[in-house]
Amino acid sequence: MGLCAAGERGHTVAWFRGVAVRPKVGIMFAAYAARIDRDQPLSGLELGERPEPQARPGWTTVNVKAASLNHHDLWSLRGVGLGEESLPMILGCDAAGIDEDGNEVVLHSVIGQSGHGVGPKEPRSILTERYQGTFAEKVTVPSWNLLPKPKELSFEEAACLPTAWLTAYRMLFTNAGVRPGDSVLVQGAGGGVATAAIVLGAAAGLRMLATSRDEAKRARAVELGAESAYEPGERLPRRVDAVIETVGAATWSHSVKSLKPGGTLVISGATSGPNPKAAELNRIFFLELKVVGSTMGGKDELEDLLSFCAARGVRPVIDSVLPLDRARQGFEKMAGGDLFGKVVLTV
Repeated sequence: MGLCAAGERGHTVAWFRGVAVRPKVGIMFAAYAARIDRDQPLSGLELGERPEPQARPGWTTVNVKAASLNHHDLWSLRGVGLGEESLPMILGCDAAGIDEDGNEVVLHSVIGQSGHGVGPKEPRSILTERYQGTFAEKVTVPSWNLLPKPKELSFEEAACLPTAWLTAYRMLFTNAGVRPGDSVLVQGAGGGVATAAIVLGAAAGLRMLATSRDEAKRARAVELGAESAYEPGERLPRRVDAVIETVGAATWSHSVKSLKPGGTLVISGATSGPNPKAAELNRIFFLELKVVGSTMGGKDELEDLLSFCAARGVRPVIDSVLPLDRARQGFEKMAGGDLFGKVVLTV
């Protein structure tokens, strides 16, 4: 007669005639990093079969319905936050899907922030830095990391929120210190965080301004709620209370010069590089400007963001929706900057 016992890492081990028989591991389709290439990151992207996630105590497996791309995925292919020893790694931080109990859920992609499902000394990480990601048919995460998906949001819309939109939400409403009626400059309209900041800020009663090198993207920013849009470096008609900065070196000086005395520059990325030609230190201390670093957001902030979108009719801006087996096309689109809003992969 076969007996069952709890095995290592929460796996179930079946014993038959004294021989341990582990359950057969299923396979699934996924988009994953097979190699690291700092100069040609997409050369390390592969699509194919990977093992399904295995059960572990305190974790839940989710059937992915939709997942969205972030620049974090490109950086992973370059080896930023992802080492060779962790390959192959299924990419993807964001997803919405159905959990083991049939509930529609959204994933909070910061693992270890609470201690739930991980060791007490494990530092926090973003999904795919340590654990397999969401560009697959299934993903497993600590049960604590799941939030109910509002019925008002589609799976594709909800999948856009946990990284770029959560980052923008935290930048605006936690770190910028602004309130309705204040003015905010968003550098680099078109990117995921920048687009989210424009939409969220306008919905909250902020006076949003934006910049972009592309005339069509400037026009789109105005359609989404920006009062006006300008070329990068262009002198603004008035100084602003806060700047949302994700571009980095190319726009840093303009960001600092655009602030009112006592204003706040919130930075969450540096896609053009981390080392500006001029740090503008004299201006920063003389005008008592604040520079605040911002990374992702907490589960409570994601819950608030989901509620805000559902209640106010705010919807993420989606550039394109592609099936998972066309993930390379989405990566190429993001790498080339040929997008406005989020690229979503559906399973």
